[in-house]
Amino acid sequence: MSHKSDIEIARAADKRPIQEIGARLGIPEQSLVPYGHDKAKVSQDFIDSLAGRPDGRLILVTAITPTPAGEGKTTTTVGLTDGLNRIGKKAAVCIREASLGPCFGMKGGAAGGGRAQVVPMEDMNLHFTGDFHAITAAHNLLSAMIDNHIYWGNELGIDERRVTWRRVMDMNDRALRDMVVSLGGVANGFPRQTGFDITVASEVMAILCLANDLADLQKRLGDIIVAYTREREPILARDIGADGAMTVLLKDAMQPNLVQTLENNPAFVHGGPFANIAHGANSIIATRTALKLADYVVTEAGFGADLGGEKFMDIVCRKAGFAPDVVVLVATVRAMKMNGGVARADLGEENVAAVAEGCPNMSRHIANLKQFGVPVVVAINHFVTDTEAEIEVIRESAAAQGAEAIVARHWELGGAGAEELATRVAEIADAQVAQFAPLYTDDLGLFEKIEVIARRIYHADEVLADKKIRAQLREWEAAGYGHLPICMAKTQYSFSTDPNLRGAPTGHSVPIREVRLSAGAGFIVVICGAIMTMPGLPSKPAALGIHLNEAGEIEGLF
Repeated sequence: MSHKSDIEIARAADKRPIQEIGARLGIPEQSLVPYGHDKAKVSQDFIDSLAGRPDGRLILVTAITPTPAGEGKTTTTVGLTDGLNRIGKKAAVCIREASLGPCFGMKGGAAGGGRAQVVPMEDMNLHFTGDFHAITAAHNLLSAMIDNHIYWGNELGIDERRVTWRRVMDMNDRALRDMVVSLGGVANGFPRQTGFDITVASEVMAILCLANDLADLQKRLGDIIVAYTREREPILARDIGADGAMTVLLKDAMQPNLVQTLENNPAFVHGGPFANIAHGANSIIATRTALKLADYVVTEAGFGADLGGEKFMDIVCRKAGFAPDVVVLVATVRAMKMNGGVARADLGEENVAAVAEGCPNMSRHIANLKQFGVPVVVAINHFVTDTEAEIEVIRESAAAQGAEAIVARHWELGGAGAEELATRVAEIADAQVAQFAPLYTDDLGLFEKIEVIARRIYHADEVLADKKIRAQLREWEAAGYGHLPICMAKTQYSFSTDPNLRGAPTGHSVPIREVRLSAGAGFIVVICGAIMTMPGLPSKPAALGIHLNEAGEIEGLF
């Protein structure tokens, strides 16, 4: 493969008109709402008409614990979809939309890489069809209406000290984490402490991704708890009267976006909660639509299988009624070396011992995923510096856990490089051997659910939570929220809450800093360790290298 950058490859793509992509799935032209020539939204009316159709096979792509070396999870998700189509299967991919925060921060975009990308890459990584802006606007409309209600007499008796609804923006900005608003005198309202989260951590984002349709969306928005009275009675968004206007702002954003891979295969890109601070999966409505239209649907869960993978199984599948037929766990030789203690600068040199040292991380992820009753295939995302001896170590480690490991060269070769992986994944999916079940039942206590995840997925010895947090969980149980699943917010870089603890650590504790009730989304957010719901930019943000060249083309996105 040439040494072209991702953006150069994407720019040279031979894109087909979006109506042609829709036609491949049987979506009539009048059911597509075009946003230019190469992207469109699928209309709600058409989605409603699919209700009686059978579902295709569901393939979940997740990964080992991420490292700065990059695992290529989205790249593999896209490459596998192209590979399935190459071997004659009717397959579609479902991935999340990109947040501007990481695009201008350090992680980059979310459209894949090399010859396994979704296009238009620049649009997808920037404003796309405006969904994130709509979510930001709907969220902040509610914020404004809460403060406005208090200003004009506070008929509901909101305790200003107990307003729980923060504001959001789609950018990494640590200065906004903790702040005081309404300073400047009587005309500006009542001063109170609050802060901003990043848009992808918004409960509105989670609701959009978990809602079945517009009616369900409005009900869930109305259920959001925004504040409490002095008597500790909850105040809902519905009480403020914001749910109708918020739904109007989200009407178009609720419709899934259709684009294409570099090989002109259909891609649904919709929603974008992070997996380290939110539930980490694209929208239920996009995945459900794809399952009605394609025989195989490849979807991705964010970060490692301990985060996005667990949340897909325990939150998304529980709420949507999905049951994955097979899980693909993405691993790389480079990431194994990093988990084995090799510095990033030395990853290009063969080091079989370090690969072996790092493999327990992969082995644990395989064992964890198997607890859900779903077969696991390891995709070794190939890098040119990998050696056969290093690859063999990964194959042997996977085999010891009862999983096949298959080398995939989609980054270099596109779908042709993923044919072997696609063939095996399709065979396992078609065999229907999965016996999917979530990790815990609805009726287990909230703290016990947290302990199940901490012990069985993170392999921790204990969960540390003070009396205040335990009392809060009991209050929510008493208020009728005990059946909700748990959404853990923790570092993506380790099974533990310490980002520096690589490999497969044991004997660690999971300290809970805060718990938040997302009554509209329908889960409890458990914030662990030092994880932030508003990230900061690194010392040298990616934004420093993003610019327009002399031809007016975007440079520096990756």
